[in-house]
Amino acid sequence: MAATFYNYIAGEWVPARSGKAFPNENPATREILHYFPDSSADDVGDAMAAAVKAARRWRALPAPRRAELIFRAGQLLLERKEELAREMTQEMGKVLVEARGDVQEGIDMAFYMAGEGRRLFGQTVPSELPNKFAMSVRVPKGVVGAITPWNFPIAIPCWKLMPALVAGNTVVFKPSQFSPKSAWNLVRVLEEAGLPPGVLNVVFGEGAVPGAALVDASAVNHISFTGSTTVGRKVGVRCAELGKSVHLEMGGKNAIIVMDDADLDLAIDGAVWSAFGTSGQRCTAASRLLVHRAVHDRFLDRLVDRVKTLRLGDGLDPRTDVGPVVNQPQYEKVLSYLQIGRDEGATVAVGGGPAKRDGLPPGYFIEPTIFVDVKPEMRIAQEEIFGPVTAAIRVNDLDEAVAINDGVIYGLSSSVFTQDVNKAFRALERITTGIVYVNAGTIGAEIQLPFGGTRATGNGHREAGQAALETYTEWKTLYIDYSGRLQRAQIDLETDDDA
Repeated sequence: MAATFYNYIAGEWVPARSGKAFPNENPATREILHYFPDSSADDVGDAMAAAVKAARRWRALPAPRRAELIFRAGQLLLERKEELAREMTQEMGKVLVEARGDVQEGIDMAFYMAGEGRRLFGQTVPSELPNKFAMSVRVPKGVVGAITPWNFPIAIPCWKLMPALVAGNTVVFKPSQFSPKSAWNLVRVLEEAGLPPGVLNVVFGEGAVPGAALVDASAVNHISFTGSTTVGRKVGVRCAELGKSVHLEMGGKNAIIVMDDADLDLAIDGAVWSAFGTSGQRCTAASRLLVHRAVHDRFLDRLVDRVKTLRLGDGLDPRTDVGPVVNQPQYEKVLSYLQIGRDEGATVAVGGGPAKRDGLPPGYFIEPTIFVDVKPEMRIAQEEIFGPVTAAIRVNDLDEAVAINDGVIYGLSSSVFTQDVNKAFRALERITTGIVYVNAGTIGAEIQLPFGGTRATGNGHREAGQAALETYTEWKTLYIDYSGRLQRAQIDLETDDDA
């Protein structure tokens, strides 16, 4: 019988108040792996109260001490990397080598943010008045609500939890219902690393109820959300109504530009990895290929041949290249877009439907698919599909490619393959996405640099790197006047000769 796991609130593992639980399914086999609490607003309220209670003492703990606990969590993640990766593959389907990369990203973020415990830099500046000291410092926002998706179930939570905790915030964490065991594993690691009770709390649940309760919670000062643009916009509107700060990481419709002078072998490698890694279920997935007319046919012929060799299967099988999509609703959504593409007049060059069942487990498998004869205005070239599907568009030159690249509502990641340094720098300058690669795919962000996008991809904040600390801290400005008299800024500007 599948085991049951619990919420973590105030340092205790507890069931949902209702006693209800939901199943955690393996998308490759449709086997029920575990059960998790189906929490309500009451459970979120308990977690919020625990975070509020723990906030003062956690904030008072020196940042280097907080960072030591995060460093210890990184060590534990490293020790358990293989176990965590295997459980991740089982519950959300990505192949094992990618799951290991997901855990490694969490390890990297833990170690990086542990270093920031001694580098929460403020500023000291000269005052315009004599005998007056002026500086600014970073302070935590208070209680943070973190809402995360299923596709990177350790990496993305680490992007949020590690900087939030090092900065001195307490956290209520609501992970996706489709990868709860990875979230449980991460919280267990942080508990073992020594986080005091109430500093980190996790509340599991199906549907929108616990997430909405977290957004609405009066004591939650800041929301960090990663997920769809549709839901993220609702979160942003609600936070604006409540007057609380919010960080949104949402969708993408990313493109690889292949110029006529590109190294085609390298570009094909980049296209396969970016379009079909994690079965296309990445916000940075390359769901468009903008290929120069001079190499279009040659590039597509070779790419199609390469895609035909990809093996589908259970991600734990080392022979597997592409795993299943995460669940039945996602499976049906991707299949609906395959029909939309045909109805719009695009041609299926390879794939185009459910994977044939010969030798496959009974999971949610879809053939890696490439559409050709695609126009930039087609829905399959405009809307996020979030599956193993990419659309090839013929372009005449770099200017046209950049215009098409930027002609969607999203603005997360782009790449250009060229051996001309002038073209590369023109692309870097003109493309308006938050991330741009040259001679690499659209995926592969590193944690020491800002991650995020423009337009409907986000609301201006960034994950990772130094930018993450901006998300989880407030600036406090401090003045110390030791003149012994009232000095009025902008008014008493004369020099005091006796100073």
